[in-house]
Amino acid sequence: MSALDFPIANAKSTPAAANAAAASFAALTAKLDYMSVEDVDNVRRAYRFADEAHLGQIRNGGLPYITHPIAVAQQCAEWKLDAQALMAALLHDAIEDCGVTKPELIERFGAPVAELVDGLTKLEKLEFNTREENQAESFRKMLLAMARDVRVILIKLADRSHNMRTLGDVPRNKWTRISRETLDIYAPIAHRLGLNATYRELQDLAFQHLYPWRYLTLTKALARARGRRRDVIKRVQTEVETAFASAGIQVHIYGREKALYSIYRKMDEKHLSFAQVTDIYGFRILVASVTGCYTAMGVLHQLYKPLPGKFKDYIAIPKINGYQSLHTTLVGPFGTNIEFQMRTEAMHIVAESGVAAHWLYKATAPESDASQRLGTQWLQSLLDIQHETRDAAEFWDHVKIDLFPDAVYVFTPKSQIMAMPRGATIVDFAYAIHSDVGHRAVAAKVNGEQVPLRSELRNGDVIEIITASVSSPNPAWLGFVRTGKARSKIRHHLKTMALTESQELGEKMLAQALRAEGIERLPDDDSLNHATWERILRFSGNRSRADLLTDIGLGKRIASMVAKRIVTLLAETGKKPDPLLMSRERYTAHESISQGALVLDGSEGASVKFATCCRPIPGDSIVGYLGRGEGLVVHAEDCTVAKKLQQRDSERFIAVDWSDEPTRTFEAGLLVTVSNAKGVLAKVASALASAEADITHVDMGQDPAQDATDLRFDVLVRDRIHLAAVMRSVKRTTPVLRVQRAKPGV
Repeated sequence: MSALDFPIANAKSTPAAANAAAASFAALTAKLDYMSVEDVDNVRRAYRFADEAHLGQIRNGGLPYITHPIAVAQQCAEWKLDAQALMAALLHDAIEDCGVTKPELIERFGAPVAELVDGLTKLEKLEFNTREENQAESFRKMLLAMARDVRVILIKLADRSHNMRTLGDVPRNKWTRISRETLDIYAPIAHRLGLNATYRELQDLAFQHLYPWRYLTLTKALARARGRRRDVIKRVQTEVETAFASAGIQVHIYGREKALYSIYRKMDEKHLSFAQVTDIYGFRILVASVTGCYTAMGVLHQLYKPLPGKFKDYIAIPKINGYQSLHTTLVGPFGTNIEFQMRTEAMHIVAESGVAAHWLYKATAPESDASQRLGTQWLQSLLDIQHETRDAAEFWDHVKIDLFPDAVYVFTPKSQIMAMPRGATIVDFAYAIHSDVGHRAVAAKVNGEQVPLRSELRNGDVIEIITASVSSPNPAWLGFVRTGKARSKIRHHLKTMALTESQELGEKMLAQALRAEGIERLPDDDSLNHATWERILRFSGNRSRADLLTDIGLGKRIASMVAKRIVTLLAETGKKPDPLLMSRERYTAHESISQGALVLDGSEGASVKFATCCRPIPGDSIVGYLGRGEGLVVHAEDCTVAKKLQQRDSERFIAVDWSDEPTRTFEAGLLVTVSNAKGVLAKVASALASAEADITHVDMGQDPAQDATDLRFDVLVRDRIHLAAVMRSVKRTTPVLRVQRAKPGV
């Protein structure tokens, strides 16, 4: 059964119902003329097995349940899918509803068919906390199966299409949930894979059951409009046919009516009345070649005036789902706007059937693989996201982002076209090229000009990413990236980096704590010390040495306590503490803290945080606080927040000290009082720049300007000496009355 949870009633199959099922299967076999006799026999075998498995099961509409799998298989036959796919379509509910096992399917029909059926089966046997979690896990399984074999989603979409067609038989209280799920998930997947006919049908059926009154009203309005505009449409068709005949071009002309849901959405989004929606009717012109598409457009532009800005060339630059056509909107008789689409027969198959066009092509031209690549880039990205994301709900969040159908088209410096979701940024583009390019991105140029990494992409941009080997992803990127791939890669890298850095910090801290206990170095993780480490891990409750060191770095374990246990265990093996080392390490300037000082140079990364309440910089006296699960937080020694923590939680403080050569700059606050005058901000900023202090933030307050005004700057400095030089430079500026360091927590 599908994700719709149709109730099944057990009943004796009536002769009339049996005849209906047989007739349905006869209709299916009539569509299998593209298959070999052997393949048709295999499909028939699957039908007999499914018929027997579903015997006695009746759908809500009163028909035997087997009519549903047959209808799904018929849709798959329309797409000319292979025998394995049709067998899986007939068997898709066998595991879930009939107690058939996967090994049984493998034995009877082979592993490929069983894998397809398994990919379609919901995870009913697993326990989940919420319905949403169950749904997220089910979609993850389905999408990953689909990424490995696209036939899974084609069968799933055929299944959903038939269930939506028969939704009227389901209790009305289920309509909203099922229709919303179809609009939010299945219709976008169909669009993303280029199955436009299925996409439109799913949208209209969901709209019909989600908003029945609105659907009925629009249906009546459309029928009236059809009657009123019949003469206009007929006249346009006659004039267009005459124009092409005069030009000697053979074409097929089809009328096209905008889908009801598309009309409703346009009215809703643009606040239009039905009468204001002008592009309800259009024409599709099928020609023999790509050149013929452009020639046909020229003929039409000579016949009617084109509407400015309404020409789109999706042949030169196809849509993200492989769709190709020329679109132009013309002003027809009586000022009516009419859209024309020019495409070849091959483009038409792709436009309607998307990924499924691969099998349609194989059926008509076995050597052709023109559409084989359709959708594969997105399907591959699903596997990439899964590799980075183990949580089902997070995975589904990433995928929903990528289902957004709108796209912009940008170029690499080597003129390769890349399609990105609308709203995507430079960082998204970098990750789309390669994970390493994303991780190492530091700057970018768009059309030769440098731009921020958060800049949104626009059609036609030529983008160059500038990388640095020492760079790594910034957590702030998560606030603006648009694609699921970029988001999952950044999160995965940050988690991995944080754990690695915490492990390195934990190792430093444990080594320092051991020196304070008179042990020169941490025991190696080798065969000689294996028994000792096993006992240490039993004591700490960790699974491995790396886990223990990570926990120490995160503040979940106290290094001094672990060190004391290690000393006890080493003493049992005959290794005694060195009294001289113990006295030298313990009794230093930090007499109140029984550990050697941990040296910081600013390169520790996410595992060491510098407190925002006091913003310490090299040269300040500092202490380290091991927050539970937060890693090491460094405070200025005179910070009021640190003093309160010390009174309450003194055992979590460790001695820390600055390295003689810090590796980066640190943020400090300056409070500058100035006399109000023209250009004062520019003068102070110039003084800061001349002292080599980068400004990261300026706050001029909300109060109206007075004779004397306070300006607050956040600046980057190397140490206290550099900060003093910066303050002197600012103090010498004419309008400055006073300069002081702003330390909120001191």
